[in-house]
Amino acid sequence: MRKLFYSVLSIVISLSASKAQNKVVKSTDTSHIHYMGRIMMQPDSSVQLAWSGTSVVIDFNSSKVEAWLRDEGTTNYYNVIVDGRVVNRIHPSTTKQLYTLVTGLPEGRHKLELFKRTEWAMGKTWFYGFQLDTNAVILPAPFTKKRKIEFFGNSITCGYAVIDSTGKDRGTGEFEDNYSSYAAITARHYDAEYYCTAKSGIGVMISWFPLIMPEMYNRLDANDSQSRWDFSKYTPDVVVINLFQNDSWLINMPNHEQFKARFGTAKPAAETIIQAYQKFVQTIRATYPHAQIICALGNMDATRAGAPWPGYIQQAVAGLHDNQIFTVFFPYKNTPGHPNVKEQQAMSDMLIKFIDQNIKW
Repeated sequence: MRKLFYSVLSIVISLSASKAQNKVVKSTDTSHIHYMGRIMMQPDSSVQLAWSGTSVVIDFNSSKVEAWLRDEGTTNYYNVIVDGRVVNRIHPSTTKQLYTLVTGLPEGRHKLELFKRTEWAMGKTWFYGFQLDTNAVILPAPFTKKRKIEFFGNSITCGYAVIDSTGKDRGTGEFEDNYSSYAAITARHYDAEYYCTAKSGIGVMISWFPLIMPEMYNRLDANDSQSRWDFSKYTPDVVVINLFQNDSWLINMPNHEQFKARFGTAKPAAETIIQAYQKFVQTIRATYPHAQIICALGNMDATRAGAPWPGYIQQAVAGLHDNQIFTVFFPYKNTPGHPNVKEQQAMSDMLIKFIDQNIKW
């Protein structure tokens, strides 16, 4: 009996020791982890991820990588990208758990990116760190990329319903994928650092909810009106603004509660619309004095034939007399719902072509 007891104890100790030897990289270890996006360091040594496209990157030599995660709700989804290829999708729960991100990797150096597909309205995720094999080699954090880009946008930029192939245009978490948006595709094309400040339904003057982009653009925690992002932490070379789609609908809805809250009883005149857009662009210019700014619009019905919204943007930009502010209008896709993967790719192709021809970075 005693021999059996010691044998079991020996096995338990052996297993515990083996487990203890797994390499752990804590979320606060920025010497080995590189973050992109507006992240929030937490008192419990976790890192809070909320914004679309926020990502966690690690370089390593190991056959397996796991991550400790906890989610605020049940609607967030993450892509796992290894060596530039999406290999897995993670749907974290509300309890802290260890998730296997990838396993069975061959010997050699690899790069893994944990990429938030869903926007901040889907809730926050707490990332506590990575766990790798016992004999893993953890390499220094990847260097910040040479090029930097930031997008300010709405549902189109978020990738709302982008992978809903049923035509139902469903905006729940499983159908949203910022990684498939024109914004993320463009950033990857240039191997650029990528920050995405976007929210489905948001506008410049009016949104489907009380918050508008001029009130959100400078937040760290988008749900907290007092929270402020430290812009010195990230200075993009190129800024892309793709807004006004929601404004174009809502200014014609006098019975909507946000119309009443923002405008009262009368829709804004063209001059007011132009001034509102111009003021926001001026704010971005003051925030990033040296950035090249692209004022985009589309590809939904705000750019349909005869729509006044591209003209409003053109007039606003012309009035700024700034030769480092440009305009790009994505053609109206003329299909139901939000842009799908193919339509997002077409937007990216057009944006890349424009950047190649006009932007030096």
